[in-house]
Amino acid sequence: MIPLWSNGAPGALGTDPVKDVPTLTVYLPRPETATGAAMIVCPGGAYTHLAAHEGKDYALWLNQQGIAGLVLKYRLGSAGYRHPVMMEDIQRAIRLGRFHADDWKINPKLVGVIGSSAGGHLAATAMTHFDGGQADAPDPIDRLSCRPDLGVLCYAVITMGPLSHMGSRENLLGKEPSPELVTLTSNELQVTKDTPPCFIWGTADDRTVPIANSIMFADALAKNKVPFEIHIYQHGPHGQGLGIHGYEPGTSDPSKLLPWTHELSAWLKVWHFGR
Repeated sequence: MIPLWSNGAPGALGTDPVKDVPTLTVYLPRPETATGAAMIVCPGGAYTHLAAHEGKDYALWLNQQGIAGLVLKYRLGSAGYRHPVMMEDIQRAIRLGRFHADDWKINPKLVGVIGSSAGGHLAATAMTHFDGGQADAPDPIDRLSCRPDLGVLCYAVITMGPLSHMGSRENLLGKEPSPELVTLTSNELQVTKDTPPCFIWGTADDRTVPIANSIMFADALAKNKVPFEIHIYQHGPHGQGLGIHGYEPGTSDPSKLLPWTHELSAWLKVWHFGR
């Protein structure tokens, strides 16, 4: 586990290692199976907490695809943080993955993001709010691009409008955000032709985050001619993750992995991420 900023995160409200220090925990695949790709993993939790089964479990599954899983501990609304702090954390994580490309045997052109629920909103934010780096920045990490090369969104919160998950919205934006801030953080409204390719999945009867969130994002991608794949399953509760909580490669029953994992495995190969 490494801090995103060695000298303290900008905008930190304190120095508590749990609440105020965003980190990246690195899970690397076996060298003989590594593809050179990496994914920043953003667990969900309504911007109040981080769901473990959407963090480490995903990273271990990605390792089996030959992909490095870099689990992001981002700052949360429950600790008093609001946008754009969370966005700054994921942008820094992407830059940090590229900065450590040689150390972690990562191809800096194969760095993606995967997020679930509110973590999916954060991943979608990274896909729609990015820059190429500041060439003259004193910190060499800030000179690198924070644009992800692809994104994976799992039952994601996308909009901050009427169909949002209101708990996530309040924790991210506060109780009375301005209309301009709502628009800025409604990621279906921020898609452009430069948004990276995306894999999206959710369930039609999700009672926590309406599937309309995923559909709106897919529609925006289509209108901007951004490649994407979307899977909407008829049934399934919110927060399923892989289908196994406490996933351990070689120990957990692979037949219990949900269908989306197989579809994603095939899609990642198309984009030269998976093996």
